[in-house]
Amino acid sequence: MEWETQLRKGLVELAVLATISREETYGYRIVEHLRGREGLAFTESTIYPVLARLAREGALAVRVEPSRMGPPRRHYRLTSAGSRRLMAMEERWRVVSASISRLLGHDEHMKEKRDDDSGAGGGAGLGRPSGAD
Repeated sequence: MEWETQLRKGLVELAVLATISREETYGYRIVEHLRGREGLAFTESTIYPVLARLAREGALAVRVEPSRMGPPRRHYRLTSAGSRRLMAMEERWRVVSASISRLLGHDEHMKEKRDDDSGAGGGAGLGRPSGAD
C-alpha cells in the first residue's frame, strides 16, 4: 500500500534516532532492534543511508571499531544536536498522533451516529436513500 510506504518513510528517522538514544550502537543492530517492532522492520538499504545523512548533518557521532568478522563497524551515538532533533521530532509526533487519534475517534462517533440514524428510528440514515434495504 502506497500510504503505508509513505508513512514508514516519514518514521524511519525518528525510529533510528530513538533507537540510538538508548545506547551507542551500529547499523545492523539498529536494523535488528527495529525488526522486532511491528511496522518498523526496515531493511539495511533503508537504514544505512539514513545513518550516513544524520552523521553528515551532525546529529550523530561516528566511531569506527575493528570487527572480528568483516569490515570495521561504525558505531553511532547521538550528539547534542541529535538529541535536540529527537526531542523536537518526538514532540511533533505526539501532537500529530494525538490529532489523528482524535480524528479517528470522531469518525467512529460519526459511524455510530449513522448506524443509530438508520436503525430503530426508521429514518433513511445518512447517505442512504429511503427504502434502500
